[in-house]
Amino acid sequence: MKSSKHISIIGIGKLGLCLGINLSKAGWDITGVDIRKEYINSLKNNTFESNEEFVNEYIKDCDIKYTTSIEDSLKSDIIFVVVSTPSTIDFKYDHSSIDKIADELIKYGKQKNRKDLIINCTTFPGYCDSLQEKLADYNYFVSYNPEFIAQGTIIRDQLNCDNVLIGQADEYAGNLIESVYKSFVLSQPVYNKMTRTEAEITKISVNCFLTTKISYANMISDIADRYGCNGNKILEAVSTDSRIEAKYLKPGFGYGGPCFPRDNRALAKCAEEVGVKAAISLATDEMNELHLKYQIENFVKLNPDKTKPVEIDYVTYKKESDSLEESQQLKFAVELKKLGYSILIKDKRPSVIEQVKNIL
Repeated sequence: MKSSKHISIIGIGKLGLCLGINLSKAGWDITGVDIRKEYINSLKNNTFESNEEFVNEYIKDCDIKYTTSIEDSLKSDIIFVVVSTPSTIDFKYDHSSIDKIADELIKYGKQKNRKDLIINCTTFPGYCDSLQEKLADYNYFVSYNPEFIAQGTIIRDQLNCDNVLIGQADEYAGNLIESVYKSFVLSQPVYNKMTRTEAEITKISVNCFLTTKISYANMISDIADRYGCNGNKILEAVSTDSRIEAKYLKPGFGYGGPCFPRDNRALAKCAEEVGVKAAISLATDEMNELHLKYQIENFVKLNPDKTKPVEIDYVTYKKESDSLEESQQLKFAVELKKLGYSILIKDKRPSVIEQVKNIL
């Protein structure tokens, strides 16, 4: 008999696996679905290893059923979809993986029980409404529930979230998703319930506000540097104003990674599609590149001797992650090498060094 506390997760990759672990530890019966047979086998036979914080430790105590069959996900009336939605060439998101899942679900016909399909990956505004139209005749109710997490700290971020964004199919779906989160989160988040499209815009808006703060902080730091001043002190003083939060208001490398750059561009694109010029998002992207250019020029100015190796602690987009995607640190290292500097990467993670060998 199906458990009343059963949840299926289609896409049990890095983010989906962490969600499954947290839910399993909270007492939910979890079915994790993924099309990668070797990956699923590694999870089944306990040979899988993750560089995500806590995963290797927590997964040992979790009773998660791993499968490659989407049909197995239908044992639950609550189905999270946590698959990749990479950026397209025109700065939207590639929804093909979700579309394929929807097509597979349709093959099993109209469901006797209501199925709440919860999209947990980033989608372009309007997509989830179109997905609902596609699945409506089959008794699926589509909600949008993306997470605000960072690679390297996914489990911790899920457990201690500031807010839970719910683009609800209806009031029932909104209350259902809220109850799921209340079963495992340790914090007291705000539950923001709204329409699917409002939630889709909110998701990229949050990330774009953060990129704006990062670019602003680096802009102020670059200006301060030219005046011979301490940018850190200036920004610390700025952040003491009660209207301004100190988080993300520190100088350093620009933003990168799998989320911030693409969400920033996606917001500009969705604005363009309705006749609005998202000038702030465009300027944020431009400042991110200008800051990198300034960092390189300033380094060359202060370090004219190219015989001494330049030691770099890490070239991933942030220390906790092994991702090189849109990494400003990596771009910095690459440009210095082009200028004739010898680069020494001190990152001790084999997976990162292996990736860098083909680049530097």
